[in-house]
Amino acid sequence: MVSKIKQIWMVLVALSILAGVVAAETYHLSGENSWRNTADTPEGEYLLAVSKIKQQLLTGKKSDVVSALEQIKSDFPDMAGAEIQAYLDAEKLYAAAKWYKAATAYKKFIDAWPVSVLQPAALERIYSIGTAYLQGQKRSFIKIIRLPAFDTGVELMRDVTDRAGNAPIALRSLTTLAENQERREQFVEAYYTWQEIADRWPTGQTRQRAVLRMAQSLHASYDGTPYDATVLASARSYFEDYKTRYPQDAERLEINETITLIAEQLAYKEYETGFYYERTGHLDAANRSYHKVLAQWPDSKAAQMAQARLMPDAVSPIKMNLRRRTVTGTTKFLDKWFYLEPLFSSKNKSESKQ
Repeated sequence: MVSKIKQIWMVLVALSILAGVVAAETYHLSGENSWRNTADTPEGEYLLAVSKIKQQLLTGKKSDVVSALEQIKSDFPDMAGAEIQAYLDAEKLYAAAKWYKAATAYKKFIDAWPVSVLQPAALERIYSIGTAYLQGQKRSFIKIIRLPAFDTGVELMRDVTDRAGNAPIALRSLTTLAENQERREQFVEAYYTWQEIADRWPTGQTRQRAVLRMAQSLHASYDGTPYDATVLASARSYFEDYKTRYPQDAERLEINETITLIAEQLAYKEYETGFYYERTGHLDAANRSYHKVLAQWPDSKAAQMAQARLMPDAVSPIKMNLRRRTVTGTTKFLDKWFYLEPLFSSKNKSESKQ
């Protein structure tokens, strides 16, 4: 019995070794009805040479890649035709740092040979050019003027994304785009890019990260625009959704503190609305805003301020004339920010005495 088990075990080992050998090499049936290793055929040698080119594209110098492509043309004149020549032309432009022309050539190459083995390499080149433009690389106009080309970088990243579907390079392109939009404080644009990532990769860590960055971008986009707190409310809903879905990470990232901060901002925004109405003589509207602060954010600092405004002995704010309303509306309460209240207050007192 033991000897039979040993025999079976030896057979299984032999089969596994044989399977590894077969998996390591690819064979095809030749014209003589015999199996032949693909690497021994001209087609196989050509494909092997091209695969080495793809590796050089990632690790080698640009000049080395051009030389290797020239060598393939010389070694395989019957197979390295228009396809290799088109890619070689694009690679020469890339090596010469003619970025925009190179990107255009790579796109034309992909359009002409969409299933080429060099298609992934062409996408990588377009991605690298797009990244350079997003990070500040300038583009030449009329061979003299060099201007920022961020928008060109956006177009190239979108091109890669459209061509690559849900491949890893598509995710990298959108992520790089969103992060550079954040770097340039284009927070609303970044929000929409993160939203696209969440929609295209709706599961796993990719979506988790995208949802968090959507919330952060929306929150960062809030610029204190008078009386409009839409982005704050939306950001809060995303943070609350993140907290519900990923409680442990939310605790680590102190999402609760962020939600509390947004609540304070919302409360203060409503308080400012009420204070504006009070200053312009619309007391009913002002009281509604103050009571809203007390009802929705009772523990906020703005609630204490609203309560003070509702007290009978509250100091009346300055009532603005038409000229000052115009100034205030266009400069976001400059009198308050630059301590001009005493100036206008003194003027009003002197006018009343006269």
